[in-house]
Order: sequence, then structure tokens, then C-alpha cells
Amino acid sequence: MGNRLSKIYTRTGDDGSTGLGDGTRVAKDSLRVEAFGTVDEANSAVGTVLGVPSLSPEIRRCLTQIQHDLFDLGGELCIPGHVMIGAAHIERLEQELDAFNASLPALKEFILPGGGQSAAACHLARAVTRRAERRCWSLARAEPVSPDALKYLNRLSDLLFVVARVLARSADGEVVWRRTGAPPA
Repeated sequence: MGNRLSKIYTRTGDDGSTGLGDGTRVAKDSLRVEAFGTVDEANSAVGTVLGVPSLSPEIRRCLTQIQHDLFDLGGELCIPGHVMIGAAHIERLEQELDAFNASLPALKEFILPGGGQSAAACHLARAVTRRAERRCWSLARAEPVSPDALKYLNRLSDLLFVVARVLARSADGEVVWRRTGAPPA
């Protein structure tokens, strides 16, 4: 294991820069920092779902593994050229997605984010994951990013949507979107 932080603040970022895993310094608002920072947000949002005590063991196991993956993905993005997420990660997500989706009825209408505390938290994690995917695509247009990292985030947001549906159906139920018509004049 690497060095442990004994002192949390370093003052090296007071000038608006931050250090990457390879030692180079970049602006705190660079595309790379935005990408791995938003992956960190997604990981935190998944942690919020895990904070709900009533999760099934299957969902808890799945989301815990995803947190480890997201930490690895953040590390990958923090070190230009480094790869930690591969095809096996994507295949595992697809298997999880298929397994959770098998018990759900076909989706015929849009649903609103909600359906109980755990489902709502999972929808938020899905939305943050979609933002992380967009940030990684922005980075990929400027610098090399592993195609598997991009695919992973895409599959993850799909999986979180399905898990949110499972959670909603075991709690308050899914809320179907109903168009309310034109806004008042």
C-alpha cells in the first residue's frame, strides 16, 4: 500500500492547481480533474444509497463492488495513460443489470425519480454517474481516455436505473410521469 496521509492539508493547491497521480500539476478546473472529481461524486452518491439500512444483500454487494470500481476509475483518470477498468468490469455490470432487470415488468412509460428513500438516492447516483460520463467524454475529446472507462460509466448509469426501479417497487412503488399539459398563460 502507498503512503498514508498523516497531514491532510498541504497548501500546494492554494494557487488553483492540483497534483495528478503521476506528479504533474494541473489547474483544478481542468477537464481531467473535472472527470475524476465527478467520478468521485458518483462514488459518494452510491455511498448514499448504501447508507440506507434496508437494502437487500444482493444490492448491497453489487453497489459495494461498484464503489471499488469507481475508486479504481478515479485513479485511472488521475494518472494519464493508466488503465484499471477493462472489459471484465463492463461484462460484470451487464450480468448484474440483466439479473436485476429480469424481475421487473417491461417499462412502458417514463418514471419519475423517487419511489422511496433508497430508490430516490439511487436515481441521484444515476444522474451523477451520467454527468461523470459526460465529463469523461469531454476529456476524451481533448486527451486519451480508455474506451472501457467510458463504456463502464454508460453501463453503470443503466444499472443504477434498474436498481432504482427494483428499490422503488419494494418500497413506495414507481411513480409514472404524467404530462400536465401546457403551462398556464
